[in-house]
Amino acid sequence: MPLAPHSVAWISLRKLLQGYCLLATTVFFGILIVGMQPSASFGQEEESAVVEKDVAGADDKNDGGEISYLAWATRSLGWFYGLVFLGLSFTLVALFVMNLLTARRENVIPATLIADFEQHLEAKQMQEAYDLARNDESFLGHVLSAGLGKVSAGYSQAIEAMQEAGEEENMRLEHRLSYLALIGTLSPMIGLLGTVDGMISSFKLIANTATGAPDPQQLAQGISTALFTTFIGLLLAIPALAAYNLLRNRVSRLVLEIGIVSEGLMSRFQK
Repeated sequence: MPLAPHSVAWISLRKLLQGYCLLATTVFFGILIVGMQPSASFGQEEESAVVEKDVAGADDKNDGGEISYLAWATRSLGWFYGLVFLGLSFTLVALFVMNLLTARRENVIPATLIADFEQHLEAKQMQEAYDLARNDESFLGHVLSAGLGKVSAGYSQAIEAMQEAGEEENMRLEHRLSYLALIGTLSPMIGLLGTVDGMISSFKLIANTATGAPDPQQLAQGISTALFTTFIGLLLAIPALAAYNLLRNRVSRLVLEIGIVSEGLMSRFQK
């Protein structure tokens, strides 16, 4: 049986996803706070070196102020791109879990429904078979109830009703899957936006430097923003598009199987 929106299993799944989002948010802001501390220490040492104009002190600062890769990535992304990619990653995980559970075979083509429905048809219990299919929330249940409800008008009308119900359920599944493809398309675009933003900042620094060479640290900040946003965007887009195509192929196979099973069950009404 599929997970009904108000069932205990569905409520437990929602609580699990909410707990995951809360944990991930806590970890992210913890990383953000830890990542800012080396950056602040680095900035204080740099300001002290500028005031004292001590070249040796500046060299010591560069050696002792090295920050970790994670802190560097956090500072390069900034709060805007960090929050955007964080929200996309949460949404991607939630959509993947929901679509994976929805595309499970027992939620789409329950074996118990097929056995019980066929048993009622063999016993000429049409009303019981119709009630069984109508009360089942699975894909197959909706298709069988639509067909059995029109069987009194003729076999062709029953098949047409089943096809319409199947198309509606298939559209509902593909509509939810399409959000995975949307994330896979938006993520590299946001990464490209960060690339352009970072390169503009770097070239602006070069243009505003009248004499001498621009500050290499400030120049590296813009370039690192450009590279990290592109990297994170691709890191989200690749699994999103892979999950979308894999789940879409699985849904297509299940929909084809539903058509074969439903027509096989209703073939006894063909004259």
